[in-house]
Amino acid sequence: MRHLHLFFIFGLSMQLTCAGGIVAQKKEKTPSHQAARQAFAERDREIAARFAPVFYQGLGEKRRSDYITNFDFDGDWRGDNNWANSQNTRFHLKAYIYYAVSETQTHFFIHYAVFHPQDYKGGEKNGAMLSEIMRRSVRRGAKYDPTGLLDEAVFAHENDMEGCLVVVLKAGDDLERARTIYVETLSHNRFLKYITETATQEDSHRGFDPVSLEGARPQLYVEPKGHGILAYTGGEKQTPRRGLLTYTFKGHADDPESVRSDEVGYELISLYETLWPLAHKGVNATFGADEKYTPLNVGFLQTQGQPVKREVNPGTLGAAFLGKVGAPNMARPPWAWFDRTESDQPLGGWFFDPATVVKRHFNAGEEFSIVYLHAPFLGLFRKN
Repeated sequence: MRHLHLFFIFGLSMQLTCAGGIVAQKKEKTPSHQAARQAFAERDREIAARFAPVFYQGLGEKRRSDYITNFDFDGDWRGDNNWANSQNTRFHLKAYIYYAVSETQTHFFIHYAVFHPQDYKGGEKNGAMLSEIMRRSVRRGAKYDPTGLLDEAVFAHENDMEGCLVVVLKAGDDLERARTIYVETLSHNRFLKYITETATQEDSHRGFDPVSLEGARPQLYVEPKGHGILAYTGGEKQTPRRGLLTYTFKGHADDPESVRSDEVGYELISLYETLWPLAHKGVNATFGADEKYTPLNVGFLQTQGQPVKREVNPGTLGAAFLGKVGAPNMARPPWAWFDRTESDQPLGGWFFDPATVVKRHFNAGEEFSIVYLHAPFLGLFRKN
């Protein structure tokens, strides 16, 4: 493996523990920050493109509400006009998928985030009506859990973001020989765990459902209306009456209303370059709620090749998109995704420290490294 020079650049609210205690870094973007971005951005996109999933998008009665697109499809970063604007045909719902890449000594961890302007579970009118009843009960003093631990099954809401984590076993620097071994998907506040046929068939992997690959790309199903993501099986439950669109990475963003088939090419967008800077601004036109994150103890590989543990504090970040239709502020970015059955785990661990979480979920052995070479959202960048 080529020698990697590593260095830390902490964002607006990142903190780390050093010999003198917690030191806050309050730096704006500097030339060195820009150099770091240039160093890792091209490689991260190459990795994300190589393993980008095939998404089989189920279609419901509101076809445009099931199109996968970008948050700013309407030309702005406001969250509270996406419900209405998604039904305005002058706005094209071109196909985009967000991504983020982390890397340890042994694996790549690639998050893919799928955005829809509407979650219309329960139907547009009934779902929104039930959500409005919930909103009124909140105003009257009833307890409401904004993290979504209550059952969301019937509640429609503005904005929707679910996704997956693809885990790839490295083969040095050769992406062609690297193998997709695990996939976790987010489906209504549950992380569903899958193994691929290329994963080592050990006793520790028994009991996990399989996910099929198209080359190195996982095949995933996106439900209509609520947009939970599961492994694609092609079974009856994944054959909605109104059909499917197949979203495949093509390096360009197709408009599903312009293509002549059910095949839609999508483009990748960096989370680090788009939603992440906005999250550091807390509550704003994009984010309707923020969260003060718990510090994480994470393993990093130093330049001289020695692992070290550091406490990293993500700080306060925008954690729920601003949404006013239906249940308010219900959709979350990947750093606020969680599994409702793991309430003892810190919020954001699945995104910020995927190696530790995946190793626990799949009972991986000692050969599965949790020491990072590259973790941009924690301030660690690879430099070629």
